[in-house]
Amino acid sequence: MILSQNNNPDSKKDFWKHVRFGGGLGLSFGDGFFSGTIAPSAIYEFNNKFALGVGLNGTYNSQKNAYKSTIFGGSIIGLFSPIEELQLSAEFEELNVNRKWEDNLGIEDQNYWYPALFIGAGYRTRNVTVGIRYDVLYDKDKSVYADAWAPFVRFYF
Repeated sequence: MILSQNNNPDSKKDFWKHVRFGGGLGLSFGDGFFSGTIAPSAIYEFNNKFALGVGLNGTYNSQKNAYKSTIFGGSIIGLFSPIEELQLSAEFEELNVNRKWEDNLGIEDQNYWYPALFIGAGYRTRNVTVGIRYDVLYDKDKSVYADAWAPFVRFYF
């Protein structure tokens, strides 16, 4: 019996040899403020130069006597390494932002989708990349990020 490549158990094992898992965790607090983020991700390395992946993002923020917000979404990322130490990236992220303000502030609650398109570059050593990225769709009034430019640390194992 001849097995096609899709039915070959070895091809499935080979697929998982190219998958890397990573993500980020964030925690920030101080004087009535709290923020927590969990952002798992996975990439498939086609070869030592190209990778494509997906990620999820969940964030909770609160400022005492001001607001509470939840942010959920996902992203697609493409990575290119022209040389081993340089990693270029393009990432599209879509986030649902839900902000509830305290009644005494008189600000209307908000619920909207926010897209971001990041172009980045970083220094890569093994499974860690440190760099900077820029959101070409940045809108200071709606973005969950303080600035269009943002440093990053990316891990994949």
